[in-house]
Amino acid sequence: MLLTDNMWLQLLLDLVFAGVVLGVIMGIAGYTVLAERKVASWIQERPGSNRASIPFIVAIPVIGRFLQRIGFFQLIADGAKFLFKEEPTPRHTHRFYYVLAPMLALIPPVIVISVLPFGVWWYEGQVRPLAIANVDIGLLLVLAIGSLGLYGSVLGGWASNNKFSYMGAIRAGAQLISYELAMGLAVLPVVIWAAMPGTTGGLNMMSIVESQGTLWNVIWQPVAALVFLVALFAETGRLPFDMVESETDLVSGPSTEYGAFKFGLFYFAEYINLVIGSALFTLLFLGGWNFLPFVPAPWPENFFGSVCTVVWFTLKTFGMIFFFLWMRWTLPRFRYDQVMRIGWGMLVPLAVVNLIAYALIIPLVDKFLK
Repeated sequence: MLLTDNMWLQLLLDLVFAGVVLGVIMGIAGYTVLAERKVASWIQERPGSNRASIPFIVAIPVIGRFLQRIGFFQLIADGAKFLFKEEPTPRHTHRFYYVLAPMLALIPPVIVISVLPFGVWWYEGQVRPLAIANVDIGLLLVLAIGSLGLYGSVLGGWASNNKFSYMGAIRAGAQLISYELAMGLAVLPVVIWAAMPGTTGGLNMMSIVESQGTLWNVIWQPVAALVFLVALFAETGRLPFDMVESETDLVSGPSTEYGAFKFGLFYFAEYINLVIGSALFTLLFLGGWNFLPFVPAPWPENFFGSVCTVVWFTLKTFGMIFFFLWMRWTLPRFRYDQVMRIGWGMLVPLAVVNLIAYALIIPLVDKFLK
């Protein structure tokens, strides 16, 4: 079938929209690295990044020095450093897989971005999500594709042909299996609630947000929210669950043998996962772009209202990102046996009991509401 002019225009607009969304998300992920360093400096009462600069911009009165003090140019300096440093490839590595691993770590989270809605817009009286792809099984795609990112660490640890990297790869696989199960069990009550009789698409991200119109899931499903949050820390490899890259006993885990741009890809993928994890928790448990618990959203059904939904969702996501950063510089790292015990001995049984409880409660609530 030949594409008409309108179809070509629509395809072009979709590509531009996708490019803008990916660019914004990657920009946020990049500056999350700066936020990490700034939050660490505030907690540890020391200066953060405040030296990198671009001379002709710093020369601008007031604004230039302000941008330098807040570390605005640090991302540019770090990116240039990773890009132009010498790119070593150790001889003892499995070269093809050694090069493939950083790309495999970065590609899955970038794909996940496409199904996450970050607001709504109104067209002919109907509300539609602002997302690159609005699919009915969006949540399933997020969990399935998102978990593939950790295989980059597994492959990188094996391909490095280094015992410390290999031990990190083994830990990555064990941690993925341990906490992926708990995470899946935690979201099932959310899916059941979003797919109550009279609604459609329990796995659709838009439907999940709409089901939290005035009652957020974090309020009436706190156990599921807690299990999902702990599993999210483990899935993203953040402290206190950074056993994959535990520098105290594994040097740097799977990325030990990597340098320059390849190491930068691993590093960048970690922060993209952090941003996506924060956005996902906001969508599943914090009401997405809904205003406040028990308070209907006051957004007008026009362009200004769409902007409000995006801004409100972004503020919630930034709040979750700050929480992740805060926890890193607050809690000590768990031992490997403690990580396994928490996953299998605590989270999985708790998630199973919670699922059974809400499988009984939700039909009763539906019957009562009728």
